[in-house]
Amino acid sequence: MTPKRAGKWYDSLRDAQAFACRIGAGFLDAAGTFVAYRGTILELREKLPA
Repeated sequence: MTPKRAGKWYDSLRDAQAFACRIGAGFLDAAGTFVAYRGTILELREKLPA
């Protein structure tokens, strides 16, 4: 979630972080750790068994 975008779900946290980087909601530091900009919220949910 960002102040202008909300409600997208991705298959993995890594995918969500990559897309957040693309839209300018954060960046990967030198160690490859995602750093979210202020106001960015990444939520996790567990997938229910099919």
